[in-house]
Amino acid sequence: MNISSKKAQNTALLGLCLSVVFFLVTFWLGAYWSSRALSFLSWQILAGALVWLVLVIQFYQRSLAEQEKLDMSRMSKAIQQDTIFSGGADRTALFEQAQKRLAFFEKWILPISGALIAAMQITVGFLLYRKATDIVASPKLANPFLAAILIVIVAFVSFLVSRYSTGMSSEMIWRPLRAGGSYLLLTAALGALTTAALIGAQYKYTMGLTILEYAIPWVMIILGAEILLNTILDIYRPRVGGQYAQAAFDSRLLGLVNEPGGLFHSVANAIDYQFGFQVSQTWFYKLLERAILPLILFAALAMYLMTCLVIIGPGQMGVIEHFGSPDPALGGRQAGPGLTLKWPWPFDIVYMYPTDLIQKLDVGFIDEGGEPQDLLWGKEHYKQEFDLLVASPEVISGPESEGVPPVSLVRANVPILFRIKNVSDYLYNHTDTAKVLEAISYRELARFGASAVIETEGMAIESSLLGQGRLEASRVLEERIQKAADDARLGVEIVLCGLQGIHPPPKVAEDYQNVVAAIQTRQASVLNAMADRIKMLTELAGSVEEVNALYSLIGKYSEVKDTLSSEQNEQMRKQLTTSLEQARGQVFKAIRQAEADAFEKATLAEATGQRFVGQLKAYQANPQLYKRILRLKMLEETLEKIRKYVVVADTKDTQVYIVDLQEKLTPSLYDMDVQSVIQDTSN
Repeated sequence: MNISSKKAQNTALLGLCLSVVFFLVTFWLGAYWSSRALSFLSWQILAGALVWLVLVIQFYQRSLAEQEKLDMSRMSKAIQQDTIFSGGADRTALFEQAQKRLAFFEKWILPISGALIAAMQITVGFLLYRKATDIVASPKLANPFLAAILIVIVAFVSFLVSRYSTGMSSEMIWRPLRAGGSYLLLTAALGALTTAALIGAQYKYTMGLTILEYAIPWVMIILGAEILLNTILDIYRPRVGGQYAQAAFDSRLLGLVNEPGGLFHSVANAIDYQFGFQVSQTWFYKLLERAILPLILFAALAMYLMTCLVIIGPGQMGVIEHFGSPDPALGGRQAGPGLTLKWPWPFDIVYMYPTDLIQKLDVGFIDEGGEPQDLLWGKEHYKQEFDLLVASPEVISGPESEGVPPVSLVRANVPILFRIKNVSDYLYNHTDTAKVLEAISYRELARFGASAVIETEGMAIESSLLGQGRLEASRVLEERIQKAADDARLGVEIVLCGLQGIHPPPKVAEDYQNVVAAIQTRQASVLNAMADRIKMLTELAGSVEEVNALYSLIGKYSEVKDTLSSEQNEQMRKQLTTSLEQARGQVFKAIRQAEADAFEKATLAEATGQRFVGQLKAYQANPQLYKRILRLKMLEETLEKIRKYVVVADTKDTQVYIVDLQEKLTPSLYDMDVQSVIQDTSN
């Protein structure tokens, strides 16, 4: 009689040895090539090795139990021949220790092992996921094809052993082997995916490895959570004697795929239960069950052939690499918007970039993406702003300024808008073209700042970054960045280089404003003086040009009048007089007023002379009468507005007259006419 568990024990030992070897191989490959995907795969294989280790111990205990039963059956025949005094029953009880150990192992050790395996998978899964989310990218593999060959061997051997052990698990006594076979099948599937990802990495398509770096930890976490849930449910699950008790680490999820016919059997049972009759026994379901694998293969092939079609959207340009080369001589090419045919993946790989999309690059500041703020000098505008050295033509003087360079600090906010004009240069000449363009922009901005000025007075205002020179600075800076980008073959076109904010640091903004205010005040005084000059000259002669012409003519006449002849002097004087007479404004008014005054004085002098002649004739005719008339006329003219009193008295008269020259407002008693009052009374 053969011991049936011995064969299962050897199979479990084979699975354990292969899992350990595969763990060491994949772990070494991951460490040698610094590949996180290979390292993560090794830890999943180690979880399967733990399952195989528990199975080896379980089947070893079963082998001992079967050997014990065999020995007990042989002893039972000998016991029947013994007498009642031989004590054979007591000796038989001594051989039940292996069965007790097996029962203890399957009752306690299996659930505890499942819980430990679940804890290991969940813990390692979370640690691997944290490592996968690390910002440090995995380095590129030196030879992905060699790693792919080694992994495909691991996957192939795992698949063969998985199929063998799963086939043995169809027998009830070997049913625990299904747990190990499921983990080997998972190793084969992940190994196949890793192989495909490594082949893609050979052609610079690393997305597959990145997906596996996130997928493998989550697979371990999900399987660990399932095992932990099965362990908890097994505590409350009733046990039926003689029925197989599935271990907690025997994954039901993996069993749906691993068990022969398991997936279709489960689906069939679910459909039969839902519809209430044996749908799985109909001809359509049987036809579908037979044709499902060809249909899946046809769908997979159709989806794979769909990689021959590429749809490039509007405003995009695609670069098709043939066997990893974009060189047209080697089969590479560029394609515009529309439908394009190519070889299937991975023979041809297409990269699409938006050539019409305007991209923005912030130079001189780091924007945190908030709402736009007012660009005032006295406050911070963005998350971080960088200082820029700008030349200053004014040399700082003073005892404390020795060794101070003639430079100033400003902050420049320069948003740069660009787009792709040459996809090949943009994609292949540099690893990160946007970063290179940013570095070039900072370099050109620093160079431009060293030659620019920020003064706001004199002729410097035309080129000052704080004045109207900002427009010219934007144009010059855009040309320099575009030239540097073309020299570096970035394949970009600078659409706009804006100087939206040129301002001093907020700490010294007030000092800048004071300087600007003083300069503006001085310029305002100069402009006001110029305006007053223009006003005065315009009021003087009508226009500044006429005043300048008259001033030049008068100055020339003053210089040469003593050296000219009388005729030339007279001619030049007439020319000056004519120019003065033709002038407008105050000069015209003064000349006309002088002419009027001269005419008035000449006329009055002539009239006075003529009047004197007439007065002389009158005097000669009657001197006494003429004098009396003049005196009376004088009195009439001088006493016209004065009150006059005439007192008639003789020179010999001694009567005194009192004349009160004050005006009486009301009459007094002395002013009454007494005689008239008496007469009125008597009448």
